[in-house]
Amino acid sequence: MANQALYRKYRPQVWDDVVYQEQVTRVLKNAIKTDRVAHAYLFSGPRGTGKTTVARILARAVNCLNDDLDKRPCDQCANCQAVNNGQFLDLIEIDAASNTSVDDIRELRDKINFAPGIGRMKVYIIDEVHMLSTAAFNALLKTLEEPPAHAMFILATTEIHKIPATVLSRCQHHEFRRIPVTEIVKRLSKICEDEGVTADEAALTLIARQATGAMRDAISMLDQMTAAGNNITLAEAQEILGIATNQSVVELTEAIINRSHTDGMAAIHTALDAGTDPRQFARQTVEYLRQLLVLKMGTTDVVDVTAEVRETMANQSRNIEIDRLVDIVRIFNQAATDSRIDWHPGLNLELAFAESCEEKKTAEQVVRVVEKEVVRTVPASGGNSQSAVDQVDKDLEENIAYVQSRIFIRKGAVPDPTVTMQEIAAKWGAARKLIRENDAVLEATMARADLLEVKNGVLYLGFPRETIKKKVEENHRFLVWTSAAISKVLGKSVGICCTIQEPNARRGFNNNAPQSEALAAALSMGGQVVVNKK
Repeated sequence: MANQALYRKYRPQVWDDVVYQEQVTRVLKNAIKTDRVAHAYLFSGPRGTGKTTVARILARAVNCLNDDLDKRPCDQCANCQAVNNGQFLDLIEIDAASNTSVDDIRELRDKINFAPGIGRMKVYIIDEVHMLSTAAFNALLKTLEEPPAHAMFILATTEIHKIPATVLSRCQHHEFRRIPVTEIVKRLSKICEDEGVTADEAALTLIARQATGAMRDAISMLDQMTAAGNNITLAEAQEILGIATNQSVVELTEAIINRSHTDGMAAIHTALDAGTDPRQFARQTVEYLRQLLVLKMGTTDVVDVTAEVRETMANQSRNIEIDRLVDIVRIFNQAATDSRIDWHPGLNLELAFAESCEEKKTAEQVVRVVEKEVVRTVPASGGNSQSAVDQVDKDLEENIAYVQSRIFIRKGAVPDPTVTMQEIAAKWGAARKLIRENDAVLEATMARADLLEVKNGVLYLGFPRETIKKKVEENHRFLVWTSAAISKVLGKSVGICCTIQEPNARRGFNNNAPQSEALAAALSMGGQVVVNKK
């Protein structure tokens, strides 16, 4: 006969054995003690945190024969022993994942009126209740709201957002929390002591971290370790669980910070060649980078690492900016959760590393590149050779994808750094007329914008509110056509960038003001618009 799994062997049988769920057990114990038990409960929370276990303890407590209410469940009476042995007929456990139809719930509803055969109450535990169909939930509603006096419902779910509000309102809801690493290590140490197993504290800590707050997962991994021998070391735990050494993660992080492609790829392939699971390696990297981010922000108390690792992380945090670190965490978190590239296990890691090393240029940096390339490639005589323009287009090709959300210009065009504010102000009326002839809606939208300034061939349009700016930016066609219109009437390529116009900060030209031919001529000759603030 097969041995009983450790997570079943060491399942809590009384309230005091439940780990780190005092906010739930305290309320339920007091309800038993004062005889104020609800007719329906809903337990929610991550897997492996004790929802079904507490449901069974509650079922034993309401049927316990001990006269002292404070000692229920006693784990000694006939009813408690019958529940432990799976012989208590008044405890009905239903797996909603396998019984999702309305017919299953109707059958339950028909049988619930029968009185209990052995205990005081008939208890229905419905696990993974979020898997029920909408019709099944509707069939359960009335019974759930007003069950017979001898019946109790305990619903358990890992996805509370999928439970209808009509069901939530009929239940007393208790939320289970992820169990801290320290609490899991204490529990694993006690199990090892009872089982006669010697385990390094570092190995137990590793198991606890990999369990991500789920006690059942941690005990199952410990069970896997004990099958290999009664002496569990850190190296054995890493090998069996397919986890890379911490040094590999540190080396990969160092390569990302330094943008060293060779060192980073070497760290990834060394870890994978040693048998490390790629997704597990990505999770480890995310956890390490998360701790690095926390350390960077000055919250050192929650970073649970050795003094040596902490010193290494402190050195690394000084060489990377917070915004870049946030982006890297997101990139590797996506690699850890994305399962679409399973045919090449390490590809997600390699892509994440390559993207993390990419040096993205801001809009201003790209404009400086354009200006530099124009000066370098255009002949000194001022000739406008097509080869020079083609060269600039080629240099910009790899950067335009990043800045296109900020600077809008027709494909293949390059902002002309010689464009001035006076030139645009003089021709803005003609550009508006051209826009109106082709798209009246766009022209009406542009009427809300002010011409703030021109910088390196980019015209900055100011909008009064963020909502208007965002709406305009969402329609790339509007801004690209605006760029094309002003470029056409001006004879020079002009980029468009949207920003928020600060109140009372009219730095540029108000496009809503009437334009006379004299004003346009004055602007074209170098004059400036002066706002009389008086």
